[in-house]
Amino acid sequence: MKKDVLISLTSIQWQDNEKNETELFTRASLSRSGDKDVISYEDTSATGFDGSVTTITVSGNDSASIIRRGTANSVLSLEIGRKHYCQYGTPFGDMRIGVYTHAIDNTIEKDGRLYMKYTLDLNSSYLSDNEIIMNIKS
Repeated sequence: MKKDVLISLTSIQWQDNEKNETELFTRASLSRSGDKDVISYEDTSATGFDGSVTTITVSGNDSASIIRRGTANSVLSLEIGRKHYCQYGTPFGDMRIGVYTHAIDNTIEKDGRLYMKYTLDLNSSYLSDNEIIMNIKS
């Protein structure tokens, strides 16, 4: 069953000891299919991806995917303790990046919260540490 929700999404990026934090408050859709939670929302200029739709699919506390389609296209695969190589689209072109997932804490069904922490690299060179903190309200 798909339902309309409000999300508060905080994205934190650490790069060269500098913290960059972005907050997004928006409408989204939430559905559950088997053991997977699916959150989908339209990006805005606040995220830098205006004209795109982001879909986050989370399977328990083990794996997730973040798929962005539209003006920017990317697919990030997150799996605890594994490194995945993913295509990441930016307004400046596409990159193949490494994604190593440190944590996924999915308590969406219990209290409407999702936390993910991962490290990105480009050609095996460190790019950033990233955290996503999402709160979902019906």
